[in-house]
Amino acid sequence: MDSLVPAFVAVLLAQAGDRSPWLVAILADRFGKPFMVAIIAIIAHAAGNAVAATGGMLIAPMLTPNARQLLLALALVFAAMGALWRLKPPDRLEGWKLGAFATPLLGVFILAAGDTTQFFTFAFAAHGPSPVLAAIGATFAVLVVNTAAALMGEKGWRKLPIRPYRIGFGLLCLATGAVLAAGALRLI
Repeated sequence: MDSLVPAFVAVLLAQAGDRSPWLVAILADRFGKPFMVAIIAIIAHAAGNAVAATGGMLIAPMLTPNARQLLLALALVFAAMGALWRLKPPDRLEGWKLGAFATPLLGVFILAAGDTTQFFTFAFAAHGPSPVLAAIGATFAVLVVNTAAALMGEKGWRKLPIRPYRIGFGLLCLATGAVLAAGALRLI
């Protein structure tokens, strides 16, 4: 449980202002099948989270406890930098003629490759005792946000106050990351 809940909360907060749920909303409108697009997006994210958790599991034995905490602090600081940066709209994938299954699967997987969600999964997998729980927590968080985005559609998603949310989330991550980094470096 050490990794499940923190990964769920961190990824839930990160995904709420990210580009991948926006793409899910676009594709749900395009294909007219919000539940199917949401499930396919979750599969894409689950694959990415599994890779990230495996990487965290492989690197964890090489890290000291302070290094693990510093890795988590870096994930938070990078999440803050991403959140405070202007959100660019995702490619609408209109030229993709792969169908209602392959387009969301590949589009979301490619968009989410190396994003905040996977960095959090990687850091929590390396930090906690169970990398599998980090991947499960992150994937459940994605399930919540992407399902909501698919059901809302793009018009509903764009009505949300994403910019103020991203600023608040970014400042929270920056402060938390700074405190964790200072603790890992034994400055406090």
